[in-house]
Amino acid sequence: MNAANILTAAIANSLRSKLRTVLTVVAIVIGAFTLTITSAIGTGVSNYIETQIGAFGAKDVLSVTKATDDTGQGDEGPAPYDPDDAIVGAGFAQFDAEALTEEDLAAIRAVEGIVDVSAVQQVNPRYAEYDGHGKFILGVNDSATLTTPDLSAGAPLDNSGGEPQILLVTSYVDALGFADEQAAIGKTIQIGVVDYLGEMHEVNATVAGIQNETILATGAALNQALLDELHTTQSVGRPQSASEGAILATARFDANATDEQVDDIQTALAGKGFAAATVADQIGIIQTVVDAIVALLNAFAVIALIAAGFGIINTLLMSVQERTREIGLMKAMGMGAGRIYALFSAEAVFIGFLGSVLGAGAAIAVGTAANGLLAGTFLADLEGLQVLRFEVAPVATIILIVMAIAFLAGTLPARRAARQNPIEALRYE
Repeated sequence: MNAANILTAAIANSLRSKLRTVLTVVAIVIGAFTLTITSAIGTGVSNYIETQIGAFGAKDVLSVTKATDDTGQGDEGPAPYDPDDAIVGAGFAQFDAEALTEEDLAAIRAVEGIVDVSAVQQVNPRYAEYDGHGKFILGVNDSATLTTPDLSAGAPLDNSGGEPQILLVTSYVDALGFADEQAAIGKTIQIGVVDYLGEMHEVNATVAGIQNETILATGAALNQALLDELHTTQSVGRPQSASEGAILATARFDANATDEQVDDIQTALAGKGFAAATVADQIGIIQTVVDAIVALLNAFAVIALIAAGFGIINTLLMSVQERTREIGLMKAMGMGAGRIYALFSAEAVFIGFLGSVLGAGAAIAVGTAANGLLAGTFLADLEGLQVLRFEVAPVATIILIVMAIAFLAGTLPARRAARQNPIEALRYE
């Protein structure tokens, strides 16, 4: 009896008691389905995060700061601007933040491994408005110079020209009254900014493009000409005693630096009272949380598969008992214990294969439909995010894992069948 004959016989024997086999397969399907879904979630989110990191054009940069920054952007898009809630003048948060002085920049520059340091010019506009359609709080992405924008319309900023330009995020298109993203390109919007005397000024800026929001940076990107004009305007009335330093600096290091060398630089900066983070650091916590959630869900799926494994044991033990005389006859005709063991093991593996393929197939079908639903509703603001991403290698690995669990579950019944005494088995009623 060769391998092909054993496999054929195993499939036929598995289908003898169809109801019992179907119930066992269903248990495996549930475990395989769950494991495939959770694996696809992990793959999809990880791929999205890697894509976001890949959008950054400068991976050899540390963001160094003494303070945190808030964009003022809400989950539902830009919030309406309320002048009654605005605190203007020198007490505004932008002037309260602890600034990086020239001495601080020199201290950062002196750290071994730092190649260059530059202060990021800080501006804090209050609102954006277009053609009287209402004022909305404008969040600014201070790290825009480090990114390659994910444009949905228009062109990147021109930092070499003198025309003030802005890249709006997609959520501002409807709010500001534009018909669509393309209609916003080339239009002039008004940006409100408060000076040190508490007076509001408006600065005009041309919409160069519309960019998709990312998990790393939500906020408008400004070109250098607009930054300079806003900074000059908000500095009107600034007392000589007030600090003009930026609260954020970018420190470049050798692009070929190892992880250990980057860690040493960050440790040295921390020792001097600075917080420094790379792009990977800023997004690492998100990846950690996602990995933890996926691992927890995978644990539940594995528990379900282990429970299904006991179902396989029960199914095959009953099969061995029902086929005791048949086993005795096979041994009497010269079939060795090894081949009988292989026959029952093949039955277990076939049940595992059938359940895993059906479970994985159902997961792919449900996941594909869910992707379309989520992309058009809950995750509409996260362009490019495919929550469930099914790839051949992970799905194949899951099928093999389930088959391995099924094989281990079938070991006990297979051993019992292989150790049957042929004479006693033939007498079995």
